[in-house]
Amino acid sequence: MTAATATAALRHIVMFSFKEGTTPERIDALVAGLGGLRHAIPQIAGYEWGTNVSPENMNDGFTHCFTLTFTSAEDRDAYLVHPAHQAFVGTLGDCVQRALVVDYWVQ
Repeated sequence: MTAATATAALRHIVMFSFKEGTTPERIDALVAGLGGLRHAIPQIAGYEWGTNVSPENMNDGFTHCFTLTFTSAEDRDAYLVHPAHQAFVGTLGDCVQRALVVDYWVQ
């Protein structure tokens, strides 16, 4: 086991910026949909989300941030191809302008 995997915490960070005109109700539905994945996909070890509150004005239009935690790369990979995740991804096109995804091992 490497030093990176010894921590057993792989963070999967997802950020969204939304298309102009996306309603708050649609955004709430997206947030609920992503949050619901933790109940459908057992490989998700942790989940949290929030909206940007930074005073630095460096978010480049990204307003919503989601953090999913996995205990292995294999668990993350299983999540990525899971039918519930794929169905969720299929709902994003009507409201998400841009998405940014970063994965890292907790140090």
